[in-house]
Amino acid sequence: MKQVSVGIVGSGFAAALHGDSYKKVCGLDVKLAAVTSVEDTVYGYAEKYGIPKIYKDFSELLKDPEVEVVDIITPPHLHVGMVKQALEAGKHVICEKPLTGYFGEKGDAENTVGLRSKREMYEAVIRQMDDLKETVEKSGKLFMYAENFVYAPSLQKTLEFLRAEKSKILLIKGEESHSGSHAHHAAYWKYNGGGTLIRQGCHPLSAAIYLKYQEAAIRGEEISLKSVTGDMGVLQKCLTEEEKKYIDSRPVDVEDQANVVLTFSDGTKASITAGDVILGGVRNLMEIYTNESVYQPNIAPNSAMPVYHMSPEKISDVYITEKVETKTGWQHVFVDEEIARGYVGELQDFMECVATGRKPQSDFRLAYDSIKAIYAAYLSNEEGIRVEL
Repeated sequence: MKQVSVGIVGSGFAAALHGDSYKKVCGLDVKLAAVTSVEDTVYGYAEKYGIPKIYKDFSELLKDPEVEVVDIITPPHLHVGMVKQALEAGKHVICEKPLTGYFGEKGDAENTVGLRSKREMYEAVIRQMDDLKETVEKSGKLFMYAENFVYAPSLQKTLEFLRAEKSKILLIKGEESHSGSHAHHAAYWKYNGGGTLIRQGCHPLSAAIYLKYQEAAIRGEEISLKSVTGDMGVLQKCLTEEEKKYIDSRPVDVEDQANVVLTFSDGTKASITAGDVILGGVRNLMEIYTNESVYQPNIAPNSAMPVYHMSPEKISDVYITEKVETKTGWQHVFVDEEIARGYVGELQDFMECVATGRKPQSDFRLAYDSIKAIYAAYLSNEEGIRVEL
């Protein structure tokens, strides 16, 4: 059995999702050989996943000859630099979403970056990605974009139907919303490169682009992203502090609601929604409308396991779903979350790509086009224009 040796970069929540998902990769012997993180959680992480080597410095992990693949699961402002270093060290790279963003200049106050010109941001991000693209192409190594929506089983099943009927996708609707992040960094552009659009909306947005590109391949057509329109803002401005008690987000210079329309070169559309003010648990939803079919790959909530409870006390430690505010009444339990959200399928694809040399389904083109569309949406919102790509 072919062995693939992985070095993990990071030891937080998303790193745990990857760690759990690697265990479910089949047909290959995946070895988690090393981990690096500046956080003290790295020791517990290494113990939990049986990782023998711990590095406190990223450059030391890159020197490890056993590590074939570097899995970068760090804050987005670190991604580009780490990707370049890993590729230049001769490693294949997995990079978590979003690929990159605009994070301001050194010394910027944390509450001022989001006030910058969005045209300045858009142009800076494109320059950065063009430079990274050159590094990727020269490296001869695989770049694998960890966009889990692409690999959600329900989305992959939709793609199976589309391959069979070769229908035309006319409209895609996608959403990722919830009641907001309580994390300090989520309130500031400087740490995330934007608000709810880049943190959450990147998932359905990338999935929509992916589906249109797959449709083009199935039908033997050329389809590209033509234009982007964005409309976003801070909805909770109209609420008192008492009225915000069920909402976790407190945006400072970022948006808490975003609506984006993508127009493709064949004239078809995708409508993307992302919100930090939506109660009831996380909403990971897609709708695909073709000329002869309709698909609703509801990742969450879904009806896999409805449950009802009168009192939450005895089940306080039992996980139901992300961001749900109460455990009483009817709930939709998120069963096999790593599989349903696409993490297992994602890493299965990536490990097979390393073992065989084939290209990943979620690649640099998807990462580039997704970030370009997100920043085009920010520009569109600020200037009140449709941004032609």
